[in-house]
Amino acid sequence: MSDNEHLWISRLKQWLADKKIDRREFIRYSTLLGMSASAAYMWAGKITGEPITQPALAQGLPKGGIIRIAQRIPKLGSPHTFAWVTDSNVVRQICGYLTRTGIDNVTRPHLASKWEASEDLKTWTFTIGDFKWRKGSDFTAEHAAWNIRHCLDPRVGSSVVGLMKGYMLKEVDTGRKDDKGNAVMTTELWDANAIEVKDPKTLVLNLKESQVAVPEHFFHYPFLMLDPAENGVFDVGSNGTGSFDLTELEVGRKAVLRRLPNAPGYVDELQLIDLGDNPAAVAAALASKQVDGIDQGNIEQFEIYKAMEHVNIYQVVTAQTAVARMQIDHKPFDNPAVRRAMKLATDPEKCLQIAHKGVGEAAEHHHVCRVHPDYKKLEPIGYKPDEAKRLLADAGFPDGLDIEINCKPSPTWEQVAVEAMAEQWKAAGIRARINVLPSAKFWEVWDKVPFGFTEWTHRPLGFMVLALAYRTGVPWNESHYTNKQFDELLTKAEGTLDVDERREILGELEKILQEDGPIAQPLWRSVYAAYDKRVKGFQVHPTLYIFGETIAIEA
Repeated sequence: MSDNEHLWISRLKQWLADKKIDRREFIRYSTLLGMSASAAYMWAGKITGEPITQPALAQGLPKGGIIRIAQRIPKLGSPHTFAWVTDSNVVRQICGYLTRTGIDNVTRPHLASKWEASEDLKTWTFTIGDFKWRKGSDFTAEHAAWNIRHCLDPRVGSSVVGLMKGYMLKEVDTGRKDDKGNAVMTTELWDANAIEVKDPKTLVLNLKESQVAVPEHFFHYPFLMLDPAENGVFDVGSNGTGSFDLTELEVGRKAVLRRLPNAPGYVDELQLIDLGDNPAAVAAALASKQVDGIDQGNIEQFEIYKAMEHVNIYQVVTAQTAVARMQIDHKPFDNPAVRRAMKLATDPEKCLQIAHKGVGEAAEHHHVCRVHPDYKKLEPIGYKPDEAKRLLADAGFPDGLDIEINCKPSPTWEQVAVEAMAEQWKAAGIRARINVLPSAKFWEVWDKVPFGFTEWTHRPLGFMVLALAYRTGVPWNESHYTNKQFDELLTKAEGTLDVDERREILGELEKILQEDGPIAQPLWRSVYAAYDKRVKGFQVHPTLYIFGETIAIEA
């Protein structure tokens, strides 16, 4: 992609040769620094002496027809504030991203045709490809810049702020005080030239701090490139750069997408159908061929889908999870000892067996997964309900705690996991009332309830989810967690390319979350999708993204 090889790529090659990093890490970081994916795969094979090929798209697929996929259909009005992958699975068919991270977790060009980074990783230059909006005009660097500014505007409330705050924003005092007399802070671009449009094809980001993952951030699922003329609002008929046009939308029922004439793709129409919270109804619809695929299967139905002779199962190991998160500005979770006790009273290994039939891995209460290249193995804190009980007594709760945890019934493993944890917590004197909300209602309050069980999807790098969920003051910091040392280490990790050095920093972040953090985390899960064998070209993405232009259906 880049015309000039970045200084760090030669170091990555040497680290791979010295076995300091593996092939997966070499490919991921060399592509982030501007090497093409094909060149990165070639070098990985050449250096290690083991041939390695990148995933290939299917060729010669049939044209025409309709594919019907079962998935939830929430409100779509403000894509830059999307909080769930399913929302983006609709709009992704209409609007593109500057980059695209594939099923191999490698980030490639999309609306941006290439990029280059300065040696200090503080200046990133993106070249915009030759794409047009459906309504006729060219997609330009100015359009990309508008979308970045819109996502970083604190009035919008986009989770993109969590990813970019450390290197694109600064905190400023609004001059107002909260009800406790503390200054109310907001954010703005750290410099007037932080986002520069050099010409219609050239976008430059000038960063406050070094950052290795800028291209990967551009494929964060709410970071869709919207038509600035529509001011961040999306609906039926909205403009886009993708292959499809949204022609029909019924929240809670269905979305209908028609492929544009001569646009890349195979099917004439893609229908996304909402079958509700009942997983048995979803399985029955695929069994009876009322739908041609499901975006995500419940673990309880896995054997049912396997028994369907007309269905293919697509599995993938991911960093998908859910966390029992506590808001630290609500009692009793304002006490770090209580938060620590909740972790010690949770048995992740048993939760994995009970809630997810052992398919996945036990978690370690710090939201960094073993599949992340920057994961640092720590000593497990263990299941120690007696120690949890002592901590609660020392914190002023000698008779234990009465709390309420909110969750949703779909996918069903979430409610089962909460029930398993609540049973375990009893041994520490923690009595939990479980409030199961319909999914549509839970989506409205997930970041507002004092104690909730929140699903988090896969991210390619460990520090990405930490930035989204636990950095002070960012929109998806649902726990309201704030820790100055954590924020400083996180920013340091984001700008550290040396894998060993960054892994040590991540280890410090993991330890802070284990000791002080706002979550009890039961498990990491492997996920699967199921499609009729007539559907061709489908490849399962670790984040369960759907790319409608890549799939086809046999008559």
